[in-house]
Formats: sequence, structure tokens, C-alpha cells
Amino acid sequence: MKAMIRAFLLLVACAVVLGGLAAYAIASRGLSTRVPPSAVEASIARAMRRLATPSAMRDARNPVDVTPEVMDEALAHFADHCATCHANDGSGATAMGRSFYPPSPDMRQARTQELTDGELFSIIENGIRLTGMPAWGTGTPEGERGSWALVHFIRKLPALTADDVARMEALNPRSPQEFREEEDARRFLAGEDVSPGQPMPSHKHQ
Repeated sequence: MKAMIRAFLLLVACAVVLGGLAAYAIASRGLSTRVPPSAVEASIARAMRRLATPSAMRDARNPVDVTPEVMDEALAHFADHCATCHANDGSGATAMGRSFYPPSPDMRQARTQELTDGELFSIIENGIRLTGMPAWGTGTPEGERGSWALVHFIRKLPALTADDVARMEALNPRSPQEFREEEDARRFLAGEDVSPGQPMPSHKHQ
């Protein structure tokens, strides 16, 4: 009984200390996402990432075979859905990725590559609370297959080639201004009249 009381008091003391550190960080650093995370916050974020994966899922084996078709689909999926925050090469070096708190990680590095396939899958499907990582799961077999394929692609990020990145750049989402410029260029080359206010083509996710 005494051991249980001591353990409870230890947990309470840890919670008080962590709460105090968090309060101090907020008071001294504010809530701006422009400030790099402290060592304590980075440690908490990594712990949250691990806790985000159910224990039964951590050792799950990727059921999707690696084929050229699967990798092509995953490359296109990553370029269209993930690169805005994570960059085509997985570095996280984008305006959006750097603005998150904590910033989007460099997925080419060990802290991501050492995660199990099951952990990566769970992060893609379920997201991570208190970060900018959303849940992409659709609750369908097709959605799960796409997430497992992305796990294969994440493993390839450290060895991504310049040709791979160039292919992805052509698949990245376009802003309205980029659509307008591309459409104006197409019409000009086709000998069509290019005038302001012409409707832009719609962009649809496949």
C-alpha cells in the first residue's frame, strides 16, 4: 500500500514539475510557432508520437508488396497530399512545414526511418494530437492500402533521386495564380486570345 502511495506521489510530483516547465516556457517564450521547440517540448512530442501508435500495431508487417506500380502510386500520392508540409524530398523544408510546432520532421533522418512500419502506418492513418499531423485514414481497405504504400515510399526518401523529385514537382498542387499563369501560357502558345478574367480550370484530387 505504501509503495502505491509513493508511486502516486511520484507521478503527481512529475506532473507538477512538467506543468511548471510548460508554464515557464509559455511565460518566457510565448506561444509563437516561430520559436524552435525546447528540448522538453521535443521530448514530449516524440513521446506523443510513440503513444499515438497502439502497441498491437507497432510490430505489424506491411501487407502491400513493393512493386513499380505501388511505388509510382505512392510517389504521386505523396506529391499531391504530403509534399506541401513535408517537401517532395521529405525534408520538411517548406513554408508550411517550418511553421508547424513542432516543425515537420526531416523524414530522411533516423528518428523517422527507425520507426516500425506499423508506427508509420498508424501515424498516417490516425495523425498525432498536439501537432500539425492530421489523420488521413478513410476507414476503407483502399485507404489503408494507400497508407501502407506511403510507408514504402517513406523508406525510399533517403535515396530519392533528382528525377524522382522532378516527377513530383509536376504533381504538386497548384495555387490559383499558378493555374492562371499556366492556362495563359497554354492559350498564348495555342494562338488564343489571352485576356484578364477568363475562368481557370478546376483542380480535382483523384
